[in-house]
Parts: sequence; C-alpha cells; structure tokens
Amino acid sequence: MKPIRLPEPPASPRGFGGGGDMDIFETGISGVIRRAVIIGNGFTASENQSLGLVHALGLSDKQTLYRVTRPRGGVNDWLHWLPVSVHKALYFIISQFYGYSCVLFTGRGKRLKPLAENGAATGLASILEADVRKIVAMARDTFEKEGPLLVVASGRDTISIASSIKRLASDNVFVVQIQHPRSHLERFDLVITPQHDYYPLTARAQEQVPTILRRWITPREPPDRHVVLTTGALHQIDSASLRSAASAWHDEFAPLPKPLLVVNIGGPSRYCRYGVDLAKQLTSSLHNVLEKCGSVRISFSRRTPEKVSKIVVKELGTHPKVFIWNGEGKFLILCCGVSGTFFPKYSFVIIAYCCVEPNPHMGHLAWADAFVITADSVSMLSEACSTGKPVYVIGAERCTWKFVEFHNTLRGRGLVRPFTGFEDVSRDCFAVNV
Repeated sequence: MKPIRLPEPPASPRGFGGGGDMDIFETGISGVIRRAVIIGNGFTASENQSLGLVHALGLSDKQTLYRVTRPRGGVNDWLHWLPVSVHKALYFIISQFYGYSCVLFTGRGKRLKPLAENGAATGLASILEADVRKIVAMARDTFEKEGPLLVVASGRDTISIASSIKRLASDNVFVVQIQHPRSHLERFDLVITPQHDYYPLTARAQEQVPTILRRWITPREPPDRHVVLTTGALHQIDSASLRSAASAWHDEFAPLPKPLLVVNIGGPSRYCRYGVDLAKQLTSSLHNVLEKCGSVRISFSRRTPEKVSKIVVKELGTHPKVFIWNGEGKFLILCCGVSGTFFPKYSFVIIAYCCVEPNPHMGHLAWADAFVITADSVSMLSEACSTGKPVYVIGAERCTWKFVEFHNTLRGRGLVRPFTGFEDVSRDCFAVNV
C-alpha cells in the first residue's frame, strides 16, 4: 500500500516528513493530487464545505464543480426523501402525464419545473451535471498525465455518485465524503463529519430513543481510522479571504460607528424549531444593547420565515443605528426631462428599475466586532467562530438531539456565549481587540 500525497495549503509550514508533501492516508494509489472534482447538491451550506476543503488544499484554481440535480416543483417537493435516480425515474413518468393531468401532480398555482441543465437554474453555465461515467472516464484517461483525481462530495444526494466513482475508478481517484453517509463508510477513502453526528452513540442519546428503534438510528458504530471529526462545518473563511473582503467592503463599512454588531438570522430546522417567539426575544434583547453599539447590521437567510423577518423589520427597521439586508433589490426611480413630439403633454418621464444589492456576508465577517447568530445554523456559527471575535447565540435552548451536543461543545471551548440582552458589547469587543 502506498500513501497518497496532497499538496500543502498555501503559506503552510513545510517539512512534513522531510519532503513537504503530506502523507494523509494509506490507499491503493500513489501520486501528488494536482486537481479536484467537487460534487455538489445545489445547497450553499453543503457546497461551501467542499469548496472550503479544496481551497485549503490550494487547489481552487484546478477544481471542476459538478452538481447532482433533482426535479423541483409540485409533487417533486414531496419526493426528496427518495434516492436521486428513483426520483428522476418517477419524474419522467409524471412528465408523460403532465399535458392532461397536471392538477394531480402540482399544487395550486404551482407548475412542474424541468430539470436544470449545466447549472442553468443557478445562472452558472459552467456547472455540469454529475455524470458518473464521464467523471470516471476523465479520471482514467488523464491519470498518466495528471495523476490521481481528488473527488470531494458533500450532502446526502451526492453519496451514490461519489461512491460509484470510487467503485469504478478506485486506482485513479481519492474520494472524500463530507457529512456522515450513515452506512458503509468503506465506500470512501476519507469521511469528514462533525463530532455531533456521533451523538446517537452517547449514553444520553440512547436514553432518548426507545429500544425498539435504536437499530434504525445511525451511525451505529464509532468512527474508524478513516473518519475525520470536526467541531463544526468546513467553510471557505480564512485570514486571506477576510483581508480580501475587508478591502472590498472598506468604503461601506469603514465609516460605520464602532462597535459593529452583525446579526445573522437563519430559519427553523428539524433539530432547532422556533417562530415569532424567538423573533420577539431577539428584537427585545437587541433594543437593550443598542445603546452600547455603534452600528447594527442584520441579515436574513433564504430559510428565514417571512413572519420572523416582518417582526424584526417592524421593531428595528427605523432605528438610526440599524441596517437590515434582506437579499432583495431596491427600486430606483429616475426623473428624466424630455421634449419633442413623442411626449407633447409631459415635461418628464419617471423610470423605475430594480437593482440587486451584493450579499454583504463576507463584509460582515471581515468588519464585524461581534456577532449574534440564531442557533439553527451550524455553517454561520462555524464561520463566525473562525474569525476569533465574540459570538453570541440565541435560541440554543430550543435545539434538540445532536444540535444540543454541538452547542455544548462550542460553549465548552469558550467559542460562544448565550445572547441575553444584558451584554456590554463595547466592553467585550474591546477586550478581544486588546
């Protein structure tokens, strides 16, 4: 068995094993990884983990992103629990009846959406459909010249694709699956997953599950030698990206009064449920700390329920210290003077158009002095904690199952603290900066 060697991340210390190339795992192929394929599922939180790993390995400029796509709209929204191949087969059958029985397969006011091709649904024409045969053929055909291919996948829909690539081209690829695949870990060379995914094996979790159901709860075995455990989610945030974002967003954030408190609001999830009650708790607590803040920037995610965002906007939207970014565009109105035969009765024309603002997320991470984040988002918490700035969490008491373990770990390591509304944000930020 020969070791596969990955390149060092940029600016990392050299001298591992004397030659600078890190031997990370024993496998059946030999060579230095110089290129990567990412298998995505269309969800930002999952794909950012794969992109972050590839970036950390210094392969961002030699990566190709493929995506597993599912049909969407109508009854498809109820079939996401099925394997992708089965879902697509059912979609094909449904589409044959679409012309005369769409009422049976779509909800009121909804239509079946065709499968996106080459990332067209996201506006990224360079993103290709994840085709196992094509990826395997590429790995084999280019192996002699380019060496082994690193395949990084994340999310449930990518499991079958990544494992099939490994099975068909085991001598030409090194496959990393991010997030626990639940079973048959031997299908991959490396599995990277958060520690709290193994919460079902703890004594506390066993007490919460009836004996008759325990055999159905995964994982059922502790991590073996080719499982790497993380505290949170992988991401793309590092010192270089923060410096770049600080420069890019300088003109907007530098003039803001300090300290700058950034509030990221996610949305209820399976293991962290909340509604307007949390929104009211958050706005009340923010009112209490506004006096000690120079500026507050609030942003919603795509998962934020409208009823939650409405309360936040109503309670804080008019406060002079608060700016709310909701991901939507602004309507700009221009008044243009005109004359001539086309507009004989009017002296001007009003022109309105929508301008979509860029997402300030990276600017927030770079310029914030402290964060308040809802407890539902492992990704947002992981990114904020990586900055080394104070991170407050709201809603952790509403979390259940493995999310309890995640938050206990963060608090135990001193990475986060609960947001109560009695914090002195200015003092905490000063203490960190000193």
